[in-house]
Amino acid sequence: MSNPSIEKESLYGAHNYQPLPVVLVKGQGVYVWDDKGERYLDMMSAYSAVSHGHCHPTLVSALQKQAETLNIVSRAFYTDKLGSFLERICKLSGFERALPMNTGAEAVETALKAARKWAYTVKGVEENKAEIIACSNNFHGRTIAIVGLSTEPQYQAGFGPFPPGYKIIPFGDEKALEKAITPNTAAFLVEPIQGEGGIIVPPEGYLKACAAICKKNNVLLICDEIQTGLGRTGRLFAFQHEDMQPDAIVLGKALGGGLLPVSLFLTKKEVMDVFTPGDHGSTFGGNPLAATVANAAIEVLLQEKLIESAAQQGDYFKQQMKTLNSPLIKDVRGKGLLLGLEIDKRYPAREICLKLLKHGILTKETHECVIRFAPPLIITREQIDTVIKALQIVLQEAESELKNKTTLPA
Repeated sequence: MSNPSIEKESLYGAHNYQPLPVVLVKGQGVYVWDDKGERYLDMMSAYSAVSHGHCHPTLVSALQKQAETLNIVSRAFYTDKLGSFLERICKLSGFERALPMNTGAEAVETALKAARKWAYTVKGVEENKAEIIACSNNFHGRTIAIVGLSTEPQYQAGFGPFPPGYKIIPFGDEKALEKAITPNTAAFLVEPIQGEGGIIVPPEGYLKACAAICKKNNVLLICDEIQTGLGRTGRLFAFQHEDMQPDAIVLGKALGGGLLPVSLFLTKKEVMDVFTPGDHGSTFGGNPLAATVANAAIEVLLQEKLIESAAQQGDYFKQQMKTLNSPLIKDVRGKGLLLGLEIDKRYPAREICLKLLKHGILTKETHECVIRFAPPLIITREQIDTVIKALQIVLQEAESELKNKTTLPA
């Protein structure tokens, strides 16, 4: 049966997404409802943007109150909201300076610009020779400059030429980093856990080793915490699973409390002070509405102990997934409530997601064979059990379908 909302999106919208066939109209906590009144457990959290849950009352209240007072004035003027927000996040994260933007991609662009200018004005790299190192299988955003760092063919196809000065090394290999560094290297940009790449966790001690290599060579270590930050992995920031502190991080997604886009580039004075008036900016970045919501989002994260919840419920979720007895499961991996279930390539992960949809579970595949499980951090064990039961049924259905075509390994 046709759906007018789906038809209109298909007719008038760009076909740059392939959504699951469900039209969502309402959200509350870990649940969303479709236009037919059916309820679903949200296992995506909008790629971690809804870590606090849908329509969190404290965040909605903060948004409404500020929206009635002052919203957008641009950074041409000071406001009474931005300074206190920046102070809080700097003291909480251990960084000296913060530059607010809107989307995660904007924060990454900011980091790249800062790293390059720092290389020229502080490190002494010859003009236009600065190099940025990133990892294969990365995902840092969708702009021309950022997809130039990607190793995913589709992300680059038809969009070149890309900016020069990039180097790509294997993820999780600190020796490859050391080998790739030259006197012109400005920064190493890395995700503590590769999210879009398939929930790939590097070897223990990887970030700490990278930090030592970068310090030795006067190279900035920039951690992309857009998806992993703000409690998602069971720590405030994913880099805190190791005894190290990067030179800079980028934040986004959950910083907006699931209500609006807010992002940040955080670093030390030496790096941030390369920016002078006119170098960089954003009309909407750091607006009073965004600053108010982001400040409230951090408060809720701490007061409601969502970081601890992510660690505890994430461990339980992971353990329960590992008990699923299915030959279709190739791997279970992740930290906290950022988990990936790798499925045998002979059965499309998207088909698993479509089957879960019928059981009231919403999620999406990545890299065709990995199913993401990254629910709001407020999820309970009972709700996790509901997901596990649905998974068990769906996997059994998929096994039966495959057995009619081939023989699965024992």
